[in-house]
Formats: sequence, C-alpha cells, structure tokens
Amino acid sequence: MAGLIKKTTGLVGLAVSQNPHERLRILYSKILASLQTMPQDAAYRKYTEQLVNERFNHVKVEPDVEKLEKKINCGQIEEVIFQAECELALSRKMSEWKPWEPLVEEAPPNQWKWPI
Repeated sequence: MAGLIKKTTGLVGLAVSQNPHERLRILYSKILASLQTMPQDAAYRKYTEQLVNERFNHVKVEPDVEKLEKKINCGQIEEVIFQAECELALSRKMSEWKPWEPLVEEAPPNQWKWPI
C-alpha cells in the first residue's frame, strides 16, 4: 500500500488486508474458473463474468489501494474481498444447483402472477 498503512477498517469483524491485490487475484481467478463450468448463455455466468473481469482488470492495472477502492466503488478493499469470497461461494453453489436447467415439474398455476 502506497503511503500510510491503515491500522483498522473501522468495521467490526473485518481486519485490514495485508496483501489485498494478491487476495483479489486469487479470488477472481477462482470465480472465473467456477463460472467456466456453467453454460455460456446462463444469465448468472454472463453478468458475473462481466463484473469480475472488470474488477480483475482494475486489480491488475492499479497498484494503489486507495485508487483501486475508488475505481471499484464498493467500499473499502476489505469489503471488496469479502464480496469476492461470498461470490465464489455462490458461484460454486450455482454450479451445483444448475438454475439454467428446466424445472423438474411444472410450476403451479398463478405462481408467477401477482397480485392474485
């Protein structure tokens, strides 16, 4: 981190990351690998891949953590790391759940109608 090293995030339970760029590189690589197991036309894969690639490019290009936080615009870098960890867990669950496949049985009538 260029300049002063922060001592706290100011957020309970969220410690300061000592090497945020490396952590994000690892997480984003794992997310992208997990997305490769899904069909290319799956909505979750398309939009998640787009977002992760965009953020991954920022991580590769911007060495300064403060500037990186501003480019990603989702809070402190530690919050971005937490979001990436959650996204990795979700992408693995989505691969398991396979929401792009057809329903096992027909949906009940009026399930998607509102108000009834």
